[in-house]
Amino acid sequence: MRFLLRLIINAFALWLTTLIVSGVSVRPYASGTTAAVLTFLLIALIFGIVNAVIGTIIRIVALPLYILTLGLISLIVNAFLLLIVSWISGAMGFGLYVAGFWWGVLGALVLGVIAWLLGLLVRPTRRT
Repeated sequence: MRFLLRLIINAFALWLTTLIVSGVSVRPYASGTTAAVLTFLLIALIFGIVNAVIGTIIRIVALPLYILTLGLISLIVNAFLLLIVSWISGAMGFGLYVAGFWWGVLGALVLGVIAWLLGLLVRPTRRT
């Protein structure tokens, strides 16, 4: 249940990011609202997998850079992960398109802030 909620939050945050950042867009696999929603959910799933696998490895290897830059390198890492998701989904014939590296940085920043805010709003209650 928690995974599904996180997936929906990230898909919604991605949709809002495409509305705010002009250099980040999504092309659905077919026309129609259902196809667009499924495309956003698939991209959010791909982003979650890439972030969990590749992102963790990069964060461990780049730990000294995180310390040196006081965490600002995370903007570059997240942009890089967004570009990887763009490449993977583009290879599948649909998905996320980022106009360039700096659009990726801005898109990753906006996506992170929106996902964080939405996560605060719909945080599931803990059972004690």
